[in-house]
Amino acid sequence: MKLKLDENVDVRIATLLRLAGHDVATVPGQGLSSTPDAELIEICRSEGRCLVTCDRGFGNRIRFPPSHYPGIALIRLPPRPSFEDWREAVETLIRGLDEAEIEGKLWIIQGGSIYEYQATEGEEN
Repeated sequence: MKLKLDENVDVRIATLLRLAGHDVATVPGQGLSSTPDAELIEICRSEGRCLVTCDRGFGNRIRFPPSHYPGIALIRLPPRPSFEDWREAVETLIRGLDEAEIEGKLWIIQGGSIYEYQATEGEEN
């Protein structure tokens, strides 16, 4: 899977995702730090990359309808997360990507679980 890690995601996560066989790009690595959300998600769409982020703004299904994008994985962590918190989140993401398609969906990853949202007929534009 092609993924883009937002600037708020621990860069060590990229290594774990690459070891699991994913094609990973990072916002800082591409010189995209501080890119506005709407522009960043369009870059992800043009590259065919799922966005992996901690920015809760991407959980707004009206502003960012999941069906319009290659996928959005929103990681929710405790304040001041440890590397173990990050590891649990990325292992959950990897397991989810192995078992299901994220394209056109919003996944909220929290506490070892994935909560999946996809557009209903009323939410489609």
